[in-house]
Amino acid sequence: MKVAITGATGFVGTRLVERLQAEGHEVLVLTRDADRGRRCFPIEAFPKVTIAPYTPLESGEWQRSIDGCDGVVNLAGAPIAEGRWTPERQKIILDSRKVGTEKIVEAIAQATAKPSVLVNSSAIGYYGTSETAMFDEGSSAGDDFLASVCQAWEAAAQTVKQTGTRLVILRTGIVLEMGGAVEKMLLPFKLFAGGPLGSGRQWFSWVHREDVVNLIVRSLTTPSMEGVYNATAPNPVRMAEFCRVLGEVLHRPSWLPVPEFALEALLGSAAQVVLEGQRVFPKRTLEADFDYQYPQVKSALESFLK
Repeated sequence: MKVAITGATGFVGTRLVERLQAEGHEVLVLTRDADRGRRCFPIEAFPKVTIAPYTPLESGEWQRSIDGCDGVVNLAGAPIAEGRWTPERQKIILDSRKVGTEKIVEAIAQATAKPSVLVNSSAIGYYGTSETAMFDEGSSAGDDFLASVCQAWEAAAQTVKQTGTRLVILRTGIVLEMGGAVEKMLLPFKLFAGGPLGSGRQWFSWVHREDVVNLIVRSLTTPSMEGVYNATAPNPVRMAEFCRVLGEVLHRPSWLPVPEFALEALLGSAAQVVLEGQRVFPKRTLEADFDYQYPQVKSALESFLK
């Protein structure tokens, strides 16, 4: 199988490329920074990986490289946890997902030998936030900024079905592994000042990076999988419980509440995702008989913190 991947040098993408190569697949890495792509995937270690220059918001020669690929995984999107969501930053966050996906679909439509499947990333921000509701793949969309971004992102992906290409959309929760937002959340604990973030009552819908990668590979290789799936663990926890377990795994105290302003200093506007939260259940993912490697938060944290 030959798979084209955008966002391949990111937090989830790098592990996905490693996994696909280990299974003998060819990988086309579409990246805005070819030098970074070569550093991430040196030819000596990744002989089945090809690096191609990529302009996500513009049509170009890169689109021809998708012709002949068996599948496409679209993980590209500007980070949401970098600074304040000014109007300019909001436009970057939206365009990197909506317009970037439109250009991927355009490339698939133009291909002579079209990919059989597009696995397109989305996020549980689609549902909005709530302390009381439980969301699954059939739940309605929220009405905040992230929800509007996810709706536009998914709508752009839906048009690929007109080409006859199978579409899988993965609404991903907070990904656990060393790096990303979770690494920033570790700082108070390392300083022996850890504890519940915000009220502690908000829900934390998480997923281990290995399970995200496994679900992407499953989506690529299982023709019966189609539509929206929540890429979240089946056991979301309240923030207070997550922080209690985190302290236990780190052998650090977990009693000093981390005030909202401190979390906002770490995560910027993206702190609202952690401070408000949502309880998301992977109903369709479980119905597809997906086997989670890390269904419980303690084993997930222990996998990279012990």
